[in-house]
Amino acid sequence: MDKVVHFELPTDDFARASKFYSETFGWQLMDMPEMNYVMANTVDVDQATHIPKEPGAINGGFMKRNAIITSPTFAINVADVDAATAKIKAAGGTIIKERTAVGDMGFIVYFKDTEGNLLSVWQNAH
Repeated sequence: MDKVVHFELPTDDFARASKFYSETFGWQLMDMPEMNYVMANTVDVDQATHIPKEPGAINGGFMKRNAIITSPTFAINVADVDAATAKIKAAGGTIIKERTAVGDMGFIVYFKDTEGNLLSVWQNAH
């Protein structure tokens, strides 16, 4: 079974969003200007793997609101994004943004399900 591993919140102002989530919920935030992204840890992670220490917990990030990401979304971890993309299409989903490398961390594909919800599938690089 593939599981949810990450969330993304579209943001117009990184500083304002960071202040809100850190002060309101105590999230630990890390600015990643080279990726135009802010990582959001909602739970402690293993420093070597960056995987949440708490089973079932997920972390996420803030990205600039754009034409594709206009509302919160989440990523589902899969073994192979290309195989998952084929399954999404076969089941009636629509690919919104094709396979994209995210640094050296992995690959992401954004899609809409049959209900019009925007989601993504994620494949770790290693």
